[in-house]
Amino acid sequence: MTVLKSILLFGVAALLEIGGAWMVWQGIREHRGWLWVGAGAIALGLYGFVATLQPDANFGRILAAYGGVFVAGSLAWAMLVDGFRPDRWDIAGAVIALVGVGLIMYGPRSA
Repeated sequence: MTVLKSILLFGVAALLEIGGAWMVWQGIREHRGWLWVGAGAIALGLYGFVATLQPDANFGRILAAYGGVFVAGSLAWAMLVDGFRPDRWDIAGAVIALVGVGLIMYGPRSA
């Protein structure tokens, strides 16, 4: 159950961080206005909060593992929201990043 909770938290964190950054991008680069920027800043702050809910207490481990989630999540976001089509190298990189997440977060540890 702890692994499932961790995976769900990574998913929520990814939605908040990637979505928040996208909203800031839209507000500034696409001239959608400061409400978009503000909403993005709030989402980014909530991402930081959600990361603290991970069952593992090691900040460095959580942030390092989340980096891999961010790689794959960013490509997924781009596909769903922006119509981006990843090539085989994008996909291979995302798979490698997610394998890294699995090793960092869920690999066996000595007590």
